[in-house]
Amino acid sequence: MTLAHDVAGNGPAVLLLHSSVCDRRMWDPQWPALRDAGYQVIRCDFRGFGGSPVPDQPYAEAQDVRDLLDALGVDRVALVGASFGGRVALEVAAHWPHRVAALTLICPALPGHVPGPELRDFDRREDELLESGDVAGAVELNVRTWLGPEADDATRIRVREMQRHAFDVQLAVDEDVAQLDLGEPDLGKITAPCLAISGRHDLPDFRQIAARLPTLLPDARHLELPWAGHLPSLERPAEATALVLDFLRQTWPA
Repeated sequence: MTLAHDVAGNGPAVLLLHSSVCDRRMWDPQWPALRDAGYQVIRCDFRGFGGSPVPDQPYAEAQDVRDLLDALGVDRVALVGASFGGRVALEVAAHWPHRVAALTLICPALPGHVPGPELRDFDRREDELLESGDVAGAVELNVRTWLGPEADDATRIRVREMQRHAFDVQLAVDEDVAQLDLGEPDLGKITAPCLAISGRHDLPDFRQIAARLPTLLPDARHLELPWAGHLPSLERPAEATALVLDFLRQTWPA
């Protein structure tokens, strides 16, 4: 299965990987700016999000991303990943380092990360709400947790819609499908330069992951945004877009 996706523009390829709170629509603010800056911009929905159906056979998100690049004839790409999309970006860059030219990781998750108490508490509360049938309550928990103080009402409505759609799609399936085992990703094999961004208002897990990445990757630097929560590309889209474009111009120029 090829992931649902959009492609626009010409030039070096940039693939946008969304958070598990959202789908590919989270990149609406960045989409035209990257295209107009001279890039071929690609965005996709992971399985069970947006326009991609839930899986019906074993799968791995990183393999899905590689298969999408193959289908589009893209040999080398810069990856921009938010949260869960950041984790997938790291996995792709570790398994196929020759395919990845640059990494911009926005409040990323990390393969093998053991959740801290705040993240475990969020997971517990979300599970309780979903098990009780309170899907709306679970949606609101996600909106409150993952959007920082800079997010306006329109952004909160947009995230609410994306999260509700994901829950509706995923909860309609009775059984989970197993993940393919691609092997433990060796982050030391990543050759792409990396910008790891964190938000001061985010959960400690994601702040710590971003700060730790320069010790795990051969060429990485960390930047913390004092105004940001977990989704800065939606909270202050113009400022976040400028950061992404500046790093791409340094590492993967159009």
